[in-house]
Amino acid sequence: MVVMKKPLSFSISLFTLSLLALIWFSPSSPFSRISVSTLSAKSKIDIWSVRRLVEWRPCKWWLNGDLTALPAESNGYIRVDCYGGLNQMRRDVSTSKGLSVLLFRSPLYPRSTSKIDIWSVRRLVEWRPCKWWLNGDLTALPAESNGYIRVDCYGGLNQMRRDFCDGVGIARLLNATLVLPKFEVAAYWNESSGFADVFDVDYFIQQMNSFVKIVKELPVEIASKEPFPVDCSKRKGQFDYVESVLPSLLEHHYISFTPAMSQRRDRYPLHAKAALCQACYSALRLTRALEKKGSELLQAIPKPFLSLHLRFEPDMVGYSQCEYTGLSPESMEAVEAARGDRKPWTGEAATVWRNRGKCPLTPNETAFILQALSIPTNTNIYLAAGDGLMELGGLTSVYTNIFAKANLLSDEDFSSMHGNTKAALDYYVSINSDSYVATYFGNMDKMVAAMRAFKGLFKTLLLSRRAFAEFTSRGLKGKELTEALWKAHRDDFVMGRGSALPDCFCEFRL
Repeated sequence: MVVMKKPLSFSISLFTLSLLALIWFSPSSPFSRISVSTLSAKSKIDIWSVRRLVEWRPCKWWLNGDLTALPAESNGYIRVDCYGGLNQMRRDVSTSKGLSVLLFRSPLYPRSTSKIDIWSVRRLVEWRPCKWWLNGDLTALPAESNGYIRVDCYGGLNQMRRDFCDGVGIARLLNATLVLPKFEVAAYWNESSGFADVFDVDYFIQQMNSFVKIVKELPVEIASKEPFPVDCSKRKGQFDYVESVLPSLLEHHYISFTPAMSQRRDRYPLHAKAALCQACYSALRLTRALEKKGSELLQAIPKPFLSLHLRFEPDMVGYSQCEYTGLSPESMEAVEAARGDRKPWTGEAATVWRNRGKCPLTPNETAFILQALSIPTNTNIYLAAGDGLMELGGLTSVYTNIFAKANLLSDEDFSSMHGNTKAALDYYVSINSDSYVATYFGNMDKMVAAMRAFKGLFKTLLLSRRAFAEFTSRGLKGKELTEALWKAHRDDFVMGRGSALPDCFCEFRL
């Protein structure tokens, strides 16, 4: 007797048919309502009785969405020319309504720069304080500290402030007690004011409670000895404080250091980052006397106003190693004196250096870019700058409503102030101005831009030295140069580029 085996393909086909039958007659199947006999007898069911799988309904963002308020002013008038049948004309009218809104709101619409300024462009990105810092749960401070840390701060006010904020984060990272710093006296900055002369010490300690341990004075047994110095400022490459500094702290119990520029913040736990953020943007406020003077200065400036941080001092130009033509003999003499052994680049190297954005903008170039951004020439401008600005006539001949500390403060007040207190007033005015423009993104600009973002003030812009150099080196002039500068700065403003904000802020898409 011969037994016939069924081929494997036959078994698979039989299994597939059985599975399809189960799906077809399952109660949950979309086809269960249609029997086999129904399919052969069209007279028993019509097309409308078939169960749908997909429906199109009005979008919730349209029915329930929050509407963006219409701007106060329109960009102009639109007339829609409609042709064809009723529904074709109806379609054209509907499209034109959406188009008019798009043209009204779009940051990329090529408007005439003579009718709208840079601040009227709709942003797509903003930087706001990260929620993990503002609303995060803090890790409790350990009961015992690993020792004491003193941060040595040098340079101008905002450089010292940056280093001190870094020091706060490092102290929390290493579980150390922070000793309030001494701002080092620097003849170059004509400075003699200390930390307590600029910042409200008691307020700072109160605001940093539960973030980091702070003392005004060292215990007697520690105060009698000098701190063990740890030089971090010149370290190259990525610098890790836990690996490089903690052993010294545990051994000596009292150390001093200047923070490294290339520190590994990516290894900071959130509680250390939060301490840094809290120190920089919530805890450091000016003394009441300085805030009062800053408030008086703010009230004296006509509103609305733009705060302009202009950098074109002899040392700035000399350090840049850039060559400038057309400067006055007095300016050239001052630059040569500040230059020392640093010789300016020449030939092709000078062009490459300038196109990399290394050369400070002159006051005349600054005025040209501001005009390209359609900032009216009658704008009230507060000049947030140090002493010794050169070629200022290039700006004041175009923008005539210029205000400065020296003009707004009494001679007695102005002469009694040192470098740090003057810089503190510029900072105070700049974080409260209607708009802020920087010509060189230094330590002050980074602090001001971040603080303005913290306060929800987003009319902040860094003028692009690189864009100006590239466009002029390509021979662009007049309207072509104006349009190119407008587009470059518009795109930066729209996307929030140039803010260089630290870890405390997160990108927010509008």
